[in-house]
Amino acid sequence: MSAATSTRLRHSRRNRLPVGQLALYALLIALALIYTYPFLVQVATSFKTEADAAADPVSLIPSPWSWAAYERLFVNSDFPVWFANSAIVTVAVTIGRVFFDSLAGYALARLRFRGRGLVFGAVVAVMAVPTVVLLIPKFLVINQLGIYDSYAGMVLPLLVDAAGVFIMKNFFESVPASVEEQARIDGAGPFRIFWSVVLPMARPALITIVILSFQGSWNELSHFIVSTQSPELTTLTKGVASLASGQLSQGTQYPLKLAAAAIMTIPVAVMFFVFQRRIMNTTEGAVKE
Repeated sequence: MSAATSTRLRHSRRNRLPVGQLALYALLIALALIYTYPFLVQVATSFKTEADAAADPVSLIPSPWSWAAYERLFVNSDFPVWFANSAIVTVAVTIGRVFFDSLAGYALARLRFRGRGLVFGAVVAVMAVPTVVLLIPKFLVINQLGIYDSYAGMVLPLLVDAAGVFIMKNFFESVPASVEEQARIDGAGPFRIFWSVVLPMARPALITIVILSFQGSWNELSHFIVSTQSPELTTLTKGVASLASGQLSQGTQYPLKLAAAAIMTIPVAVMFFVFQRRIMNTTEGAVKE
């Protein structure tokens, strides 16, 4: 056997995938298709006519293509108002959570004060409480404070998140304390150290909080149900829920409902795909002692 022939045989054996690995890839592809198929049906149905959606609801090819659902959403409905309200609340809540969660996390991780363990235990306990249990107390507090049916009532109760405080505390505890010593020697106070020294190192955790806060506030529904009633303050989640329940239209209206749902998923998807490689990349900002 020549050297060239033996080399080709070695390359062919090296490039040949085992049968088990091929079966695993086939299974993963099948699971991915099953997982993404409902979303593809949603997007395809949003471009269908009413008759086509009723006749063939799971088809991925509209016949004929129609922009009627999107035209109706943006021209003949309050969808732009819903979108604007969700955008305002989401941006305000995301900025507030990034600041207050990181501030509370740093205080619990670095500052020594009486009752710190009790406070952290309360934060962990809040994470274990189902959201639905707090709806009535939340409504009573919002109403008592006089911020019911206002942007303040929509934003203020969401500015701090227990899970975000937990994430930031754990991240700050992983930062070596020696990083802060030089700033403390130079006379910097706790907030100056937090803002100028430690917070820039927490970029991976901050990006995680940004994504979780954006997604959580954008998709929030129960809080907005108990904090507002005016149509002018309706968010996308409330508006799309009313569409799905048939309150704003007659008949199935599948293209209209799924067009609204498809548009609603775009901001969260863009946010995730832009920052997905930066989520809790704890190798950034690492310091060797």
